Amino acid sequence: MGRTYIVEETIGQYLSNLNLQGKSFVSGLLIGQCSSQKDYVILATRTPPKEENNENLKHPKDKVDNLDEEWATEHANQVSRMLPGGLLVLGVFIITTLEMGNDFQNTLRRLVFAVEKSMNKKRLWNFTEEEVSDRVTLHICSSTKKILCRTYDIHDPKSSAKPADWKYQNGLSTSWLSLECTVHINIHIPLSTTSVSYPLEKNTKNGLARWAKQIENGVYLINGQVKAEDCDLLEGQKKPRGNAQASSCSFDVRVLTQLLLNSDHRSTATVQICSGSVNLKGAVKCRAYIHSNKPKVKDAVQAVKRDILNTVADRCEILFEDLLLNEIPEKKVMNSEKEFHILPHRVFVPIPGSTVMLCDYKFGDESAEEIRDHFIEMLDHRIQIEDLEIAEEINTAFLSSSMNSEAPLDNRDDEQPKEPMQTSIVLKIRQNMGMIAAFAVAVLAVGIAFHYFSD
Repeated sequence: MGRTYIVEETIGQYLSNLNLQGKSFVSGLLIGQCSSQKDYVILATRTPPKEENNENLKHPKDKVDNLDEEWATEHANQVSRMLPGGLLVLGVFIITTLEMGNDFQNTLRRLVFAVEKSMNKKRLWNFTEEEVSDRVTLHICSSTKKILCRTYDIHDPKSSAKPADWKYQNGLSTSWLSLECTVHINIHIPLSTTSVSYPLEKNTKNGLARWAKQIENGVYLINGQVKAEDCDLLEGQKKPRGNAQASSCSFDVRVLTQLLLNSDHRSTATVQICSGSVNLKGAVKCRAYIHSNKPKVKDAVQAVKRDILNTVADRCEILFEDLLLNEIPEKKVMNSEKEFHILPHRVFVPIPGSTVMLCDYKFGDESAEEIRDHFIEMLDHRIQIEDLEIAEEINTAFLSSSMNSEAPLDNRDDEQPKEPMQTSIVLKIRQNMGMIAAFAVAVLAVGIAFHYFSD
């Protein structure tokens, strides 16, 4: 028996209203959440049309084989940044004319694998073996409105299509629980004499991968309590019923990470000659959502973990893209004596008619109108500027580099603003001509202490 997809009823209306605008097809993404028994789809968004040249305008009846895979996967990458913890791009859809027949199946198969592969490259986390690995493809005929829903196992490149059920349900978007936390970041990434010649983005990502293990191995308090993984998240409280209670059901999460107690613990160390370092400091607002149908603690914690990892990695990636757009080579940044760059801060955006909020990122000089326009372009849904929720104040975040001074081992920075905002996140690069001993310590002892990593 194939998987069942429970779909927000308004998505059916959205797909029916999509206009082919003289083309043979239009494609897009399906967004929602996987669970062991069924998947939930709460949003569909058309891939924005690519600007066409004059030659393409002469042939509006393009073939589905001409679907721009690179353009579609880039759209998926942009949209994945806007998803809080717990939500994923579940698959792709395509709407075709009746004349297209069955020419679309191979294209859909290639597209769903390409989208997942592209997004997976940017993640600091991996799917577990227990998680659902099926991704959905949905075909709709624009004339007959006939639906064909199939799934593919993305872990098996040779997997064949399996039939799946596509069922609409009213009010699905209001049946969600939210989890929120503020995580304080203080990541020190030493740069060896070899790695200092690598691009800044590669060095930062390598350092974040090591930090990600701390987040994965942390202890998570939900409303001040440590709960068993298989415990029901709603245990001890009433399950929300109706829109009002569902929208107000939120959990406070705090993260505890392990620290070494004292020097008596056995450990191994690697001594490395370094010529610089990257520091990432500040506080980030994190948010995750989980469907209210028998939610487990382990699923809620996993959603929070992934939002923490995603939001930090995404901010860094957005900064690097901004440097490229402004024609500031990464090597110039790495070699400059002192350089500061502000990281973007997070803005939450509501899905119309839903208790779930998506997110976006803005630099200090970007206006609310620009965020609104980007949301419309990426997700094809209109929002009101007054609905934007600024999760963090304008950051005192910066990226700095120095070639003439040694980066101190105690990781203090006299260059930081004297009164940094509590909601800031700081990315700092230090270069020096001296040598720094960077120790990667693996704790082998049983005794550990826990340190609060959030408010």
